Amino acid sequence: MKYINDLSEAVPLFKCLGSDIRVSILEMLSSEGPMQMGAIADKLGITPGSLSSHIKMLAECELIDIRFSAGKHGLQRICSLVDEKILIDLESSTNSKNVYETEIGVGLYSDYNVYPTCGISTSEHLIGVVDDPKYFSSPERINAGILWFTVGYVEYMIPNFLEEDQQPLELLISFEIASEAPGTREDWPSDIQFTINNIPVCMWTAPGDFGKIPGIYTPQWWDPNWNQYGLLKFLSVNESGTYIDGVRVSDTTLSDLNIVPGSNIKLRMTADENSVHKGGLTLYGHSFGNYPQDIKVRMQYKTS
Repeated sequence: MKYINDLSEAVPLFKCLGSDIRVSILEMLSSEGPMQMGAIADKLGITPGSLSSHIKMLAECELIDIRFSAGKHGLQRICSLVDEKILIDLESSTNSKNVYETEIGVGLYSDYNVYPTCGISTSEHLIGVVDDPKYFSSPERINAGILWFTVGYVEYMIPNFLEEDQQPLELLISFEIASEAPGTREDWPSDIQFTINNIPVCMWTAPGDFGKIPGIYTPQWWDPNWNQYGLLKFLSVNESGTYIDGVRVSDTTLSDLNIVPGSNIKLRMTADENSVHKGGLTLYGHSFGNYPQDIKVRMQYKTS
């Protein structure tokens, strides 16, 4: 999901979406999946030359991805959606002065307890061997670009940069995540629980373990039968509750988390063996999947 919290940065996006043809292209890719440019032009009833400028603008706004594939008549350009949702946070865009941001590598967890199937890898090679949890303790994990497990948890220490005269207003955390199936399964739901400072904030059900097409940033050496990409999710907590992608999912508020200057902030992601949907967890960093990021954190605060 594309997240926008600064309206000035969204102007090119608004211009891009101000075209019936470009909106039709997005709708087509959403319903049909990846398509050749020639097929898109045929369905729209326009020439490939007329289509090119629309495709170029959509790509510049990072709404679609273009890949090249060998065909009978040379290289074919294949278009696919980058994001299925766009979240525009008007409140954050008007209150962005008192904010700090940081990013945590997916391998920089402070605690873990995982069970096979499981594994961890850098963008260059696997760390140890798959399905052996002891390699999650390898010092090389700081370079990890992906990790996965069927049951268990990983916990991260989020930096707390609040000063004594500052009070948190909203904690926003984004990450690319999916289920963990043997091989890959598009339909493989998994109930993933999120806990902050030992307080359960919400549960989200990942729909599957995606592997039909390679992730945009997934290395070429990666086994094509393994996890390829996830969904970009936004977990936020403020004084009105907890939200996933802007939709309220629980009553847990920021006050419940007891985040004060000098305190730790712990984020735990759990695939519980007692869940209704026991489908595991895969977490993607900037060198795997469809999004060039690890775990991003944004804290908005006010000064007393």
